[in-house]
Order: sequence, then structure tokens, then C-alpha cells
Amino acid sequence: MTTAAIGKPISRVDGRAKVTGSAKYAAEYNVPNLAYGYIVSATVAKGKIARIDASAALAVPGVIEVFTHEKTKHLAWFDRSYQDEVAPPGSPFRPLYDDEIQYNMQPVALVVAEDFGIARYAATLVRVEYERVAFATDLEQQRAQAYVPPKKRNGIPPPGKPRGDADAAIASAEITHEAEYVMPYEHHNPMEMYGSTVVYEPDGKLTIYEKTQGAPNCQTYVVKVFGYSTGEVRVISSYVGGAFGSGLRPQHQLLLAVLAARELKRSVRVSLTREQMFSLSYRPYTFLPISLGANRDGTLTAIKHSATAVTSRFEDYQEDDVNWSGALYKCANSKFNYELAQLDLNTPCDMRAPGGATGMYALECAMDELAYKIGIDPLELRLKNFAEKDQNKDLPFSSNELRKCYAQGAEKFGWSKRNPEPRSMREGNQLIGWGMATGLWDAQRMKASAKALLTADGKLEVSSATTDIGTGTYTIMTQIAAETLGLPMDRVMFRLGDSSMPMAPVEGGSWTAATVGPAVQAACQAVGKKLFGYAKKIKGSPLAKAKFEDIEFGDGQMRLKGGASQSVALTEALRHAKVASIEEEATAAPGSEAKKYSMYVRSAIFAEVKVDEAFGTVRVTRVVNAIAGGRVLNPKTARSQIIGGVVWGIGMALEEESHLDHQFGRFMNHSLAEYHVPVNADIHDIEVIFVEERDEIINSLGVKGLGEIGIVGTASAIANAIYHATGKRVRDLPITLDKVMRTE
Repeated sequence: MTTAAIGKPISRVDGRAKVTGSAKYAAEYNVPNLAYGYIVSATVAKGKIARIDASAALAVPGVIEVFTHEKTKHLAWFDRSYQDEVAPPGSPFRPLYDDEIQYNMQPVALVVAEDFGIARYAATLVRVEYERVAFATDLEQQRAQAYVPPKKRNGIPPPGKPRGDADAAIASAEITHEAEYVMPYEHHNPMEMYGSTVVYEPDGKLTIYEKTQGAPNCQTYVVKVFGYSTGEVRVISSYVGGAFGSGLRPQHQLLLAVLAARELKRSVRVSLTREQMFSLSYRPYTFLPISLGANRDGTLTAIKHSATAVTSRFEDYQEDDVNWSGALYKCANSKFNYELAQLDLNTPCDMRAPGGATGMYALECAMDELAYKIGIDPLELRLKNFAEKDQNKDLPFSSNELRKCYAQGAEKFGWSKRNPEPRSMREGNQLIGWGMATGLWDAQRMKASAKALLTADGKLEVSSATTDIGTGTYTIMTQIAAETLGLPMDRVMFRLGDSSMPMAPVEGGSWTAATVGPAVQAACQAVGKKLFGYAKKIKGSPLAKAKFEDIEFGDGQMRLKGGASQSVALTEALRHAKVASIEEEATAAPGSEAKKYSMYVRSAIFAEVKVDEAFGTVRVTRVVNAIAGGRVLNPKTARSQIIGGVVWGIGMALEEESHLDHQFGRFMNHSLAEYHVPVNADIHDIEVIFVEERDEIINSLGVKGLGEIGIVGTASAIANAIYHATGKRVRDLPITLDKVMRTE
């Protein structure tokens, strides 16, 4: 037998460090002679800085310097062209670059002091006068100026090409549904706020402790912007207190901290406040009109899906909102369109399941509405139009167990007992509603490298520059390494979050397990092959005539498959070879499979709500989410990911919304007291089902990412359940009690 680790519900290997406080985050490192920076934010939405007076701040004892655009304009190294790894087309915002104000709350000064409290106080003394100009922050008013982005964002496929004649098919359809759905602004609110601790080394090199989803990405950013060599900048991000997409790009506190450290030639930390976090990334406000045509038997004859989304004036941020409608259901006639409208705001940013959570909300609510018009069960409608291949790409799927998701989810939920009539299910003054939806997310894979080091005492250390943003990367990579070389988990250590380690992309898109996992496996296999070579040379070795494919690793040994007695211990092979360690590095990358197959992770979500008939308050009392996500490396951490996504989906459906005051061009509910997210009392029963799915094509492990799929479709299932309970259809999120109670 092998030492099985993959597929086991193993607790997080980094859990003890996190709960005991020994895990350090970016703004927690104790550094000698550390100075503290505090950002002064703009109070207008657009214009120019007419005058900035920092004299009062500079007079405060303990203040070292106040950086403004006037003190950075001479810095020739302030590169103006570099875009980070995940930047959309355009020109990235550059803090303190000039006197132009591009959005409210942008940085206009950085106060650096010996103490954080002093820096924060002195920041209130910086006086800024502005030349204000007219600005626009209302998407409704700018909708007429929306445009198809001329240059596509890297990694985001354009909308699928039209199929057939969707307009004609809708005009002749027996049943049609046309409506517009609205996604509001939503902001990331990870527990750990953004911070950068830049350690200025004696030789002028920089060691940066950073809150990020990609240490190498931040390293490259600093190198390119400031003109360093790669060897002069090291970025470390060992632990991250949540990110969800907001840490894919370097945020402006990193640039400001490096700027100050370089100029002052000392270590500097810059952290953002919770209010300042709302000046950063957000899910864009989006209008989502959709039209469906169908025969009376439920066969889809046409899909038209459009999106008009917010972007900044300086970058064309894009998502794939409408693409899902062309891939999920079989339909001969389809038409998709995606447009942007520029507003005087900062650029949006990827937020858990970007595009998927938005576009699938509209599609799955529209499918529910169509089912009611036809008089067919919403689940039956989806099964009726099940897609056997990806029509967007005209490719077969690498695997597709969505039917099993529907079946197992429906059985666990009790869907067959549903009375389809709205307002037909009741418990006292509580209206009960049952709704369902489908989830779909790309199963992506990138290129990554890993290094494995096995020492003579039988301990294995594996490393890669990837990140763990709370998803369990530390744990699942340890499991992969342990099983590959047949070692107990406690003999394996996985290290990550360091730009000096083997290359890995940013942790996003749910691709980390499928990307870094094969690299870890390959590095460990390379060590194993070298060990096998040593073992064959041992005098009288039972493996002397064996081939590598004839052996297996388990219990710290190499042994013939089916012959446990014919084995050589890993430590014995090293001892006989007289080597203290074996170190191997390997790179794993996708092959041609992406050109031959379409790869997705899928889900079926069933939700129960109880709505107070008198007050309109909504409780989500049950959710069943059935996932087909390939091989599950760790059911415990995987379940945690899905539950987290469902909880966020509940917040998306009922609570989350950033309120933009168009008089000031500023998000006003910029705190966790006013930006509402679910709390423990809001969450009830959540059942996660992992449907068995074998995918031999996607990668050597058969694994797909699970970070995003939990939120996709959840808000739709809840919205559909609310309609079933109340008979009222709310198409603009979040579904708050005033919307439930309003009369049409």
C-alpha cells in the first residue's frame, strides 16, 4: 500500500500558527528603525491640485517627511509604462505622479513619521486646495457612451461569436422572456487590510513583506517601476488574511512604501485604513439585459445576453459576464455583447468569481422566469437544454457530471416535494420559498515551478512562490508531496509566498491547485527517480532489475508494486549513495489539451428561504450545493471553500452593496458597520456534496479549482426562492426588505 494523503480530510498544516499568532502578516513584522507612512486621500472626484501645504505636518515632532507629487516629479526611475501581471489594457494609476485627481480618495500625500500615531495625526494637518472640474460617477447617465473595448484584457476571452439569428428566433419564439438584471457595486473586505513593510537593507536592497496574491508579481512591479534588478528586491507573503481577487494587482501602498524607503534610506511601513480600502478594488456596477426564446416544451431557441459595466477613465477593466450563457445551455441561436462605460472612479478589480458571479446571476434568474412562463419545473428546463459540448468554442468537455449534480442536489434538498405555485408554502407568518440555479466556472491551469529537497534524515521540503490566501494551499501541496514520495505528512514541509522561490503565477481564478499541484508532483517525482537510481545500485537490491514504473512509494520506502517485502527505505538509498540530500526543481505547464477540450467546474445549488410576510425580512434557512470539481484533494478544506462561497453568495443576494454618492463621487458606507456582510446569525444549514468526477485530461492530478464555484449561482438560487415564496421578482441586488415589500 502507498502512504495515501490525497483525498483525506486533513486539518490545515498552518492552522496552529494562525490560531496561536505565530503566523505573521505583512504589517506585523518587527523591523529595527522602522518609520510609518500614512496616506492623505483626495476629497474631490476630479480636477487638479492647485496647492498643497505640508508645513504644519512637517512641524510636528517625529515627522520625517511628507511626500507629494511635487517631491516625486524629479524621480527619473518613476517608470510610466509598466503594467503588472494582471493589469487590464490602459495606463495604470500612479500615485503621487502628478497633480491630476482621477477619483475621490486617491492618494495625494504620504506622511512618514517615527510613530504611526504621529503620522496619522500629522496627515490631518496637510492642507490641499483643488481646482474642481465636472465629473461623472453615475452609470445610468453614462450608459449612452458605452463602448466595446478595443483591446481585450489578457486572459479574458471575448464574448462568444453569434450563432444563428437570435433576433429572428426571439421574434418567432412561442415563449419569450426579456428583462434587465442589475449588479451593484461590491467591495472586497478581507480581514487583513493592505499593508507593506519595506525593509531597507544595509546594501540598499529591499526585503518587502507584502499583502498580495502574488509575491513574484509584486517583485516584478517594484523592479520595473523603480529600476531595480531582480536580485535587489525580495517580496515575502507567507500568510494572507483573505484577498478574494483584491490582491492580484499591487496596490498603491506598495509603491508609496518603496518610494519612501528608497528616498529616506530606511525601512518604512505603509498600511491602509478600512475606509481607504474602499478606494481600491470593487466589483463593477453592471446592467445585464437578457432575452430568452423557447418552444412550449421548454427547448431554448434563442439567447441574447448583454452587459454594460463600469470601468475607470484610465483602464479598460473587463470580465466575461456574458460568456457563460453561450457555454452552459444548448441553443442554436445566440448573441452576446459586452460594453464598458468610463466613470471617474478607480479601476474595478477581480472579486471572487469575476464575471461568473455577475453574468450567471442574470442568466439563472432569467431561466427561472422562463420556466414559470412555460409552466415547467426549473430543474427540468435545465435538463431539457443540457449542453453536451461547449458551443462557444465548439469543443467537447474534458468532463461533465452536471447531471449528477442536479440529481444528487435535488435528492438531498427534497426538490421533488416542491409545490411550484408561488406563495403556496407557508409556516405561520413565514412564506417559504425553494429556488435553484446552476453554477459554472472555468477550470484553468497555468505554468508553475516547484523545488523539492529530500535530506538524509528522511525529511522533505518543497517550495514554490505561490500564495495561500486562506484556501488551504499549504495543506494540499503538503498532501501531494507526501503521497508522491510516500512520506508521512509530519515529515513534509511546504513553503510558499517568497519571490526567491521557484516561479508561480498569482493565486487567482481557482487555478492554483491545478497549476502548482502538478509542479509539486513533478519535482517530487524527479527526486524519486534519482532515489530509485541510488536504490538499484545497492548490493543485493530487490529493485536492481525493476523499472521506475514498476515501483511505488509508501511508508518511507520504495517497493515493487504488489510486493511490499521487496523494498528499499528512502534514507537507506541516500546513505548508500553517500549523499546528504537530493534537490530537484521541475516546471509543469498546460499542453495542447486546452485547444482540444473545454474545461469547467460545475454546480447545482438549491436554496430555501423564509420570508416574514409582514416585514419582508428574508432568512436563507437551507442551501444544498452539489459540486463536480474533479478530484478533491482535501474534502475538509474544499468544503470550507464552498461554504465560504455560499456565505458570500448569501451576502451578495441579501446584503452587500457599496453606496456611491454622485454628489461627491465617493463610496459612503466605507466601514464594516455600514457595508453589510453576513454574520453568524445569518447563516443556517449549508450542505456540500462533492460529486464524483474523473478528469484524465485537465492535469496529472485530475484536480480542478474550487475557490470560485461556491459563490456562482448562489445569489440566483436565493433570488429564485424569494420569488417562489412571495410571488415578487426582484432583479436588482441586493434583495433588501424594502424591495420585497414594494408594490410594483
